[in-house]
Amino acid sequence: MMTLDVEELRRRLWRRYREIREPWMRWMLRIQDEALSALRDFLRGEGFIEILAPIIGPVTDPGIRGAKQVSIDYYGERFKAMSSIILYKQMAATALGKVFALSPNLRLEPPETLHTGRHLAEFRQLDLEVAEAKYLDLMELGERMLIYVLRRIRRECAEELEKLGRELRIPPRPFRRLTHAEAVELLREEGFNLKHGEEIPWDAEKHISSLFQEPFWIIDYPITARGFYDREDPDRPGILRDFDLLYPEGYGEAISGGEREYEYERVLARMKARGENPEDYSWYLEMLREGIKPSAGFGIGVERLTRYLCGLKYIWDAVPFPKVPGIPSP
Repeated sequence: MMTLDVEELRRRLWRRYREIREPWMRWMLRIQDEALSALRDFLRGEGFIEILAPIIGPVTDPGIRGAKQVSIDYYGERFKAMSSIILYKQMAATALGKVFALSPNLRLEPPETLHTGRHLAEFRQLDLEVAEAKYLDLMELGERMLIYVLRRIRRECAEELEKLGRELRIPPRPFRRLTHAEAVELLREEGFNLKHGEEIPWDAEKHISSLFQEPFWIIDYPITARGFYDREDPDRPGILRDFDLLYPEGYGEAISGGEREYEYERVLARMKARGENPEDYSWYLEMLREGIKPSAGFGIGVERLTRYLCGLKYIWDAVPFPKVPGIPSP
């Protein structure tokens, strides 16, 4: 964990109206704007259609690694603020084939995650889904997408990058791949006491990211580490067709995704195994019962991408109006 003056950060957040006028923030926002345009242009060139993301619903993504969901009273019903639109984009991909959305998300991260420097309670994510796709297809798409953004930022925002003191490298393809088991063993060699079958904790993820100078994949997560919607490999029981792309230099997770479970009985069994109440997901299960196409997809966090592009120490410097864990602010 990094050393952080929380009271100073609190003062900064309440005086954001001053800080947003600073030159460094104007340079960051210019780069962020270009990155959003680049992401949209790339995906439209690949045949994707942009859809509007919901911000509330009866349920939301339960796989949010210790964060709390936000509930509201919606005409007498208990609704959730979206932590991810994963359940909805499966629906949309069946209808349209290739879809994406710039999705606002709300996750009440534990206050201690503030000290990672890369967690927000409110964040934006570009979420996409492709019908009839495999996870290897989406990894190839993710590599090309990131390289497209890096090249465009280097070309269109060279002046801003220079002023920020940031030099972006274009990584060669294909990116290196580590299985989850290999990543755990590497981190054990680095002194981390990790177990197979669990998510890699934040400090370990930052460390393994710092060992590399180019983006790399962690693939084949254990079934015990992820949500009910991630597809188990039919040929390798207990292994998910999942992936995370990590930025180098200690910046951590860039992309997270994989193939989806789409068969009613399999999803129902996974829900029960993870202690979820199937009644909460009645509309989703009814959709699966009627039948949807298999699909794969991923999400890429806009603020984390901006932080990496600009070489920023803290993620709250990669958004104009940040909401950070544990500190209420305007």
